[in-house]
Amino acid sequence: MAEIMTVFVTVGNPDDGLALGRALVEEKLVACVNMIPQVRSIYWWKEEVCEEQEVLLVMKTPASLYDSLQSRIRQLHPYEVPEIVALPIVKGLPDYLNWVVDSTSQR
Repeated sequence: MAEIMTVFVTVGNPDDGLALGRALVEEKLVACVNMIPQVRSIYWWKEEVCEEQEVLLVMKTPASLYDSLQSRIRQLHPYEVPEIVALPIVKGLPDYLNWVVDSTSQR
C-alpha cells in the first residue's frame, strides 16, 4: 500500500481556504481537504508575537505527491511563509487509504 500523508496548512480566512482546497482537489494533488474554522494561532513573526484567527486545512495525499503539493500550495497561498506540515499516516482503514490513492492517481 502507498504511503499516505496528512498535510496541515493554515490560511487567514474561509474564502482563502475554500479556494486553495478546491484547487488542490481539482488538480488531484489531494484526495480530501477538511476545513476547521476559527483556529486561534499565536506565533512569532518578524520579531513580535502575533495572534490571529485562522482556518486549518487538513489534507490527505500520497507521499509521492508531497513535493508537487508543497510547490502548488506555495504558488497559491497568500502568506509569505505558509505553514505546510506533513505527517505520515501510520495506520488507517485500508479502503479509505486506497481511496486517497485512487482519487489522486489520474493526474
